[in-house]
This record gives sequence, structure tokens and C-alpha cells, in this order.
Amino acid sequence: MLEGWENQQRARFLKDSTIVPRRRLVRRFVEFSGLYPWQWTPSEGEAWISELRSGSTPLRLSTARNYEIDIRMFCEYLLDPRYGWIAECTQQFGEIPQQVFHEDNSIVHVGDYEGDPSRRPLTYDEVQALFDAADARVGTIRARGRKGARTALRDAAMLKFCYAFGLRRREVVHIDVVDLRRNSKMDDFGRFGAVSVRYGKASRGGAPKRRTVLTIPEMSWIVEILDHYMTDVRPLFPSEKRPALWLTERGSRVGMRTLNEAFCTARDEAGIDPTLDLHSLRHSYVTHLVEFDYPERFIQEQVGHSFSSTTAIYVGVSNEYRNRLLSQSMHSRYGTELGGSSR
Repeated sequence: MLEGWENQQRARFLKDSTIVPRRRLVRRFVEFSGLYPWQWTPSEGEAWISELRSGSTPLRLSTARNYEIDIRMFCEYLLDPRYGWIAECTQQFGEIPQQVFHEDNSIVHVGDYEGDPSRRPLTYDEVQALFDAADARVGTIRARGRKGARTALRDAAMLKFCYAFGLRRREVVHIDVVDLRRNSKMDDFGRFGAVSVRYGKASRGGAPKRRTVLTIPEMSWIVEILDHYMTDVRPLFPSEKRPALWLTERGSRVGMRTLNEAFCTARDEAGIDPTLDLHSLRHSYVTHLVEFDYPERFIQEQVGHSFSSTTAIYVGVSNEYRNRLLSQSMHSRYGTELGGSSR
């Protein structure tokens, strides 16, 4: 059954990163229930979710829904008469599979966003504190006479790069030197006028999406940082014939774990909320572009979202920005600024 379901998913060009966890999840459910799939009933599914919701680390809502969906898809495969499992189970065991999760015992999707509510954009002060902490690590390491100054320089530049272009962690680590492009409309930025992203988030069953992220004037400080990194820092690593922009001390491509650790180290040293993670920099990028008054469609193209509703989830504009909009509206309507009066 599992082999057939796996083949069905491979025929849809789904990736191993999707298929393998699904197979593992089915085996987890078999282990929990102590039953074979043709013996499952909705009661086993309900008891399983109930147990996962209990304990010191209960399952998140979005994760529980994904579990229910995966088990439901496996059951749908078994119940599809084109694959013959109903007839096979009837002949072999006198029982047939049934749907474990149905509309009356599954989580209803009622909100656009069900992620961790603690994830939010960083404020401008927090972004600056993060970068200051990353820069300070270089001096601290050198003062102690320890190794690691060049990796600290790389990490500081990498974090700034992540924020300045609003990239996902996978996108950052897969950037090659050739992906740094000129923008004919922004000659002042030289070879850092745009970044070609070739490993964007793929739709299910599809290839990684590509896009070009333009360097915006408000983030023009990244040009000097990238120029310094390319000229003075990257050559310190074994970089001969290496395409990757971000390299390890062995000359291989930096992994996502290294990027995560660089963020967490700088975050903790800056005293920033420990619940924030690297993806919060992407939320910050979207929010700050909104506050810079860039059009919604431009922001959506920059970050590679298929739908504007997804982009909207990332936005957490400041009170200062909203007050500025309110003040502009008051002035256009009544000829007065917020908090003032017309004469």
C-alpha cells in the first residue's frame, strides 16, 4: 500500500521531502493504533489527534491539520477503485479500508494565517541591534585571539543580505556569484542592482520558482557591504572555481543550519525577543517596504508570493506609519495635520 501510494505521488512529481515524511506519518499512525490500514476507523484517528494535543508540547493547529490531510489522502488512495485495494482487502481479510478523517472530525480552515502568533517583523531598532551584534562579534573574536573572525564577517554580511532582499533561508544559501546582477535603471548599484533567485519556493509537484529581486534605494547600503564581502572577505575562503556566494571554511556552500545559527547568535547577543527566528527578517522586509510606500504588486513580485493575501499576512506596520497615513488623510480632507486644527 505504501509503495503504491509513493509511486502515485512520484507520478505527480512530488519531491522526497514531501513523500518521505508522509510515509513516516502513516507508519506512526499504524504504530499508535496497533492496526493495519484496513482496520482503521475514525475513532483511532480522533484518539491519535487527542493524544498529540496533550502533553507539555501539544501539536500546533496547522501541524495537526497537515497530519489529518496526509492520512486522509492515504485513505483516499486505498478507497480509489482504480487501485484495487478494496477488492484485495475484502478477499484477503474480509474488511475494507474506510476514511479516518472526514468533515465532522477534521480541523476546519477558518483563518488566513495559523502560524506562530509570536512571529512578527522586527522593528527598525531591532534590525539595527541585530546587525550591530553581528558586527561586534568580529571584534570580540579578534580581541580574544580566537579563530572565526572571517566566518563572523561572512555571517554579518549574510544576515544583512537576507534582510535587504527579503529572501527565504533556502534562497539565501543557494545564491551563486553569477546571480548578482546589474540593473540598467540603477547604474549606481553596479553589479549589485538585482539578485536572480533560482531556488524560490516551489508549488507542490513543481520546480523551484524563479524571480529577480531588485535592490531598492532604501536598502542601497547593501551594495557597499556586498562589495566589501566580494573583494575582501570571500577571497579568504577556498573560493577557486566555487560558484556559491556564501562559503564555508572548506569552500563548500553554506547550509541553512549555519544561517539559522548566525541569526540566533546575533539575536541573543542583541537581547532581542528569543521567539523571533530568521524568517522574521522576511516579515520585516515586507513590512518596511509597505512603510516605504511601495505598491502592493511590486512587493508581491519582490518576495515571490503568488497571491497578495499571502503578502498581507507578513505585514505588521508600525503605529508611526499608520499615524502618518492618518495625518495625510486629515490634511487632504480638512487641510489640517493629525493633532492640529485648521484656522
